[in-house]
Amino acid sequence: MIKKRITILISLFIFLFTSAQEDKVAKSLSDTAIKGAAEKSCKCLDSIDANNKSKEARNLEISSCINNRVLVYMLSKSISESSKKIEDGRNKGKKVEISLNSNPDSEDYKQAYYDIETYMMNNCSRLRDLVTAAESHTDQMSKNEEALDFYEKAINASEKENWNEAIQNYKLALEKDPKFIYAWDNLGICYRRIGEYDNAHNAYQKSLEIDPKGKMPLQNIAITYVYKKEYQKAIDAYLAFDNIYPGDAEVYYGIGQVYFSYLKESEKALDYMCKAYIIYNKQKSAYRTDAETILSLIYKDMKEKGQLERFKEIMKNNKINFE
Repeated sequence: MIKKRITILISLFIFLFTSAQEDKVAKSLSDTAIKGAAEKSCKCLDSIDANNKSKEARNLEISSCINNRVLVYMLSKSISESSKKIEDGRNKGKKVEISLNSNPDSEDYKQAYYDIETYMMNNCSRLRDLVTAAESHTDQMSKNEEALDFYEKAINASEKENWNEAIQNYKLALEKDPKFIYAWDNLGICYRRIGEYDNAHNAYQKSLEIDPKGKMPLQNIAITYVYKKEYQKAIDAYLAFDNIYPGDAEVYYGIGQVYFSYLKESEKALDYMCKAYIIYNKQKSAYRTDAETILSLIYKDMKEKGQLERFKEIMKNNKINFE
């Protein structure tokens, strides 16, 4: 891809304000750039239908929405930085040349993409909904109309966080169709929401009796063990998940988080979190930002413990550059 060079004449009269006003203008331009790009990308996500799609297909559509705003954000950010240089007394009365590298593999482009993605993970609930959505399979839905009616009522109650009402409706749906996998899965989630972890675990097990390869219950059994503070069982559950779906990033992220946040074993956590980060990165998953956050916390912890060289060694072993 050709590197685009865009030259913009920024005349001094545009910035004829007091120095205090200039500073506000520069900051405002920068804040507006990232906010505007993220908001438009977030709005784009509304057109994505998560039903009956794989995780990979959803990630590609999410990535497309973000990519559509990257160059605009890069341009706005560059203008902001140029205005700051003028304010500082540099380049006054001169033409300011702004170079934008449109190659998606360039560091500038990747950084801009990550900026938008990170902002969205913190401010766009639609992005969180899409990346956490379970992979849909039509054979996991019921063909019983009464069961589907109770299921829809349960979904509506869940959206309002009326967990007990949702539980009652999922139970009614399951009375009509005991093999309704999604009802079992969502029943488990609702029980988890109200702190009834044993009931949540039982619901996930019922789902697995119908479909032993169900991703959602396999992953959530591990999460339930974390809530119960049974951390070794959580790790074992993640490894059981890995036996069925080898190489899934959620396994590595989950184990890494257990080791770091609960067992306080940063070295073990780092190796797993590196693996999760690499996979998220390849998948263009927005969960990459969560992995980056944990990696930065592990770095801080290992540095404070005098284990910085070991940190670098593990990063190198996982082929992740660290400077």
